[in-house]
Amino acid sequence: MTILPCTTRQGSYEIVIGRGVLRDAGTLLDLRRKVLVVTDSGVPASYARTVLDASPEGWLHVLPQGEGSKNLDQWQALLSELTAHGFTRADAVVAVGGGMVGDLAGFAAASYMRGIDFYNIPTTLLSQLDSSVGGKTGVDFAGIKNLVGAFKQPAKVLVDPDCLKTLDARLLYEGLAEGIKMAATCDAALFDLIAGTDSLERDLEAIITGGLRIKRDVVERDTDERGLRRVLNFGHTVGHAIEAAAGGSFYHGECVAAGMIACCSDTARARLLPVLRKYALPSSDPFDTDTLMSYVLHDKKMSGQKMTLVYVERIGSFEFRCIPAEEVRTYIDRYKQL
Repeated sequence: MTILPCTTRQGSYEIVIGRGVLRDAGTLLDLRRKVLVVTDSGVPASYARTVLDASPEGWLHVLPQGEGSKNLDQWQALLSELTAHGFTRADAVVAVGGGMVGDLAGFAAASYMRGIDFYNIPTTLLSQLDSSVGGKTGVDFAGIKNLVGAFKQPAKVLVDPDCLKTLDARLLYEGLAEGIKMAATCDAALFDLIAGTDSLERDLEAIITGGLRIKRDVVERDTDERGLRRVLNFGHTVGHAIEAAAGGSFYHGECVAAGMIACCSDTARARLLPVLRKYALPSSDPFDTDTLMSYVLHDKKMSGQKMTLVYVERIGSFEFRCIPAEEVRTYIDRYKQL
């Protein structure tokens, strides 16, 4: 078991990483109070049941599987459930699932009575490496991803690599794209491990721990995404546009993978491409530049008519490029010509 302490302006918490930690939820989390366990219909029921069995006064709320559930109606349903069971500020919400579950449950915890405790138990590689840490919560609105939300740091995060055994290869690899992203910007040695491993299952815990160290360090230094934390958006400027244009036919990590190729040098691209191919991740997309730009121009990361692009010149390092939003067209056009 590895414990990574995370200290932010909003509070401190622990990220607990280890095979089998889900079984220890009753001792690792304070469940001796009212607890609402939130999961979705695609998550093995035994995961949420393990948490529920450790709570003397707990309720289960199962969301329909899929990003389509991350909306204001489902958020309101969670608030209604908390109200119906008389939850107070002394009680807690526990998310057991992927990023959609964590984002939605965390937003409900952030807004109910102006904030109650929130525990996150991510069960996909994407959520373990990315959304479970850092405090971003929210819902999609008006067709725009994560448009409405709040920063809400969890009280604790449990990351159990054994939960990934039920994922198919495509879901596992799309989550790994986030690890590749963080390694490409911040840790050349971690990138080499991901690129060179002959057993992803064997090295998965080390990869997750390495990725979370990066995420933790960045979040501690920039909780509210005013500066350094933008490094975590590598691949997202173009990737979010691809995701929006695809309308759900591509996974988030797959879109980020292609988006990375648009925002790096030829040298970095030469190292990225073999890794993406190794894990069956896309390095291109089927949409034209105008289509992607229509989504780029509605990106919430814009400031006025400018946006900050994360660019990788060489693996393990990054630079911020503050450019007019329309200039992203140049990067997309170059990427389309590869």
